[in-house]
Amino acid sequence: MTLTIAPRVRALVLLLLAAACALLAGAGPASAHAAVTGSDPGQGAVVDKAPARISLTFSEQVAMSDDSLRVLDPEGKRVDTGKPSNVSGTTYAVPLHSGLPDGTYTVAYQVVSADSHPVAGAYTFSIGAPSKTSVSVSGQSADDGVVGWLYGFGRYVSYAGFIVMAGGAAFVLACWRRGSGVRPVQRFVVSGWVALTAATLALLLLRGSFTGSGKVADVFDLSLLGQVLQTKTGAALVSRLLLLAAAALFIAVLFGAYDKREDAEEKRDLTFGLSIGGVVVASGLAASWAMSEHASVGLQAGIAMPVDVLHLLAVAAWLGGLGALLVALYRAPADTPVDRPAVRRFSRIAFGSVLTLIATGTYQSWRQLGSWSAFTDTRYGQLLLAKIGLVVVMVGVAWISRRWTGRLAETAPVEAVAVREKERVGAGAEPAGDMATTDAVDGDAPAPGDSDTDTDTDTDTDTDEHPGSERAAQLARQQAARDAARQKRMRDADPNRFGLRRSVLAEAGIAVVLLAVTTVLTQTEPGRTEQEAKAASSSSASASSDTGASGALTLNMPFDTGAEDGKGIVTVDLDPARVGDNEMHVFVERPNGRAFDIPEVKVEFTLKAKDIGPLPVVPDHIATGHWSANGVQIPMAGDWQVDVTVRTSDIDEVTVSKNAQIG
Repeated sequence: MTLTIAPRVRALVLLLLAAACALLAGAGPASAHAAVTGSDPGQGAVVDKAPARISLTFSEQVAMSDDSLRVLDPEGKRVDTGKPSNVSGTTYAVPLHSGLPDGTYTVAYQVVSADSHPVAGAYTFSIGAPSKTSVSVSGQSADDGVVGWLYGFGRYVSYAGFIVMAGGAAFVLACWRRGSGVRPVQRFVVSGWVALTAATLALLLLRGSFTGSGKVADVFDLSLLGQVLQTKTGAALVSRLLLLAAAALFIAVLFGAYDKREDAEEKRDLTFGLSIGGVVVASGLAASWAMSEHASVGLQAGIAMPVDVLHLLAVAAWLGGLGALLVALYRAPADTPVDRPAVRRFSRIAFGSVLTLIATGTYQSWRQLGSWSAFTDTRYGQLLLAKIGLVVVMVGVAWISRRWTGRLAETAPVEAVAVREKERVGAGAEPAGDMATTDAVDGDAPAPGDSDTDTDTDTDTDTDEHPGSERAAQLARQQAARDAARQKRMRDADPNRFGLRRSVLAEAGIAVVLLAVTTVLTQTEPGRTEQEAKAASSSSASASSDTGASGALTLNMPFDTGAEDGKGIVTVDLDPARVGDNEMHVFVERPNGRAFDIPEVKVEFTLKAKDIGPLPVVPDHIATGHWSANGVQIPMAGDWQVDVTVRTSDIDEVTVSKNAQIG
């Protein structure tokens, strides 16, 4: 629908839309709502023996496919076997091939969090010692970015369509109870329904590629579409389409039977029925978001979902009603303009919606952030601050609109101006500029000296000589242009109404950007989850680097004396691995893991940074493949070198070394 708006105002709207698109462009498919809180082996870890499996722990349950968890060797070849499985709670694992050689391995994961958003990432660990790897650790899926951008834009259009449709219909039903003047708003509401329906269908097609490969070629893959329909998000999108069919029936009745109803009592009964039905359909549509996204998981999900539905309905009543009011102010016919009571009724509804948004938004902020620091330390919190700022500015502009609304009561209504205009025209007081303006619009300016009488005479002559000629059609166009100019003049006759139109337009422009920020916000990892993931990662890193915190130090060192039966693994356990007395156990195993005895084992500790050592320790033989020593003294904390000498025969021996933080 095209609005008759001044060029500068149109440019402002286009700039606001461009800003909204720029915000959406920053919302890529890697936005995650579940976070990795632990892994085994850990990120950057160097292990002595190849692990039998790789496990990841997430902040919430996730959905996995056969390729969700992949382990790649330094050459980029997969070394995982079987499908990922849920080990316990939120921990998932995949088995590995046995006997993996030393080197750096890459763990890549791509899953879907419980609130429907894809989570992708990668990290490395090493066996034996780090090595070069040909695998790029970017933390992203194979995505060219187009599908992610399209999916984000589709979400924006779906939110906007719901707000326009639900809020516009509520404005007609609760505020502007007019007949013929509703036509522009009808087109506004129908455009919202079309936008929401088209966006929902597009999201269904894009969903499979968005959570998988991210390739445009996979958008129309029917097998992926079948998989999407079996997920929670797919079910929500299908439910939304079914509810949109009911919404189409509601709109048909609202602008059909309801619009034509003359009897006041019948119209009141129909208003009540439509109100109940509209609230039910709108609530169902809002629930299709609440039951598949943020509100459906995490803290107090049973309370969060209805609160989220109420939040969306309040947004639609305020912003959608604002858009409908803007259309009515600019496009309503002069003889049936949006009246003062309608503006006042919407003002009360908007005020109630803002109060509802404050209450529900406060609860949602607490639930998603959890602490004041999350406002500034997380991206979610920063976006939320931007959203709050936009809402504050918008409420300020709304206060200006309320002032213009109050002034409407102090001036003559526009209907009275229209009556005076018609009386003036009927008395022959047509402004001289009207014909000139109209002719200029039609490209046929009257010649000097021409008059209405001359025109009428020419018309009669033309019509008599050439029935249905182009001159008659031209005069009809001129009359239509004069009527349009007269209607515009009547709409602009009230300066307070003109001011109201400008302030409402400013509100609508801010709402466009506000909706874009909100869309990006729903695709961003909540601050509470981000901080919990950071805390878990920090705790894991601290535990792995601080051996004193774990209470023991374990070092695994492969050895090979070069003789027959000279290969094996020696393990040194030092407990509690801190300054002072420690208990040490040494275990010797064959490559197949079986314990065996050797003639001699010696251990030495050296702190090269302080020029201490080597401090020799000769453990006592306890059992097959097991030696022990008590009272092992570590005089100072630091990076100690542990040397183990293994003798497998009278002449065959080797010394293996490893560094470790002790104390």
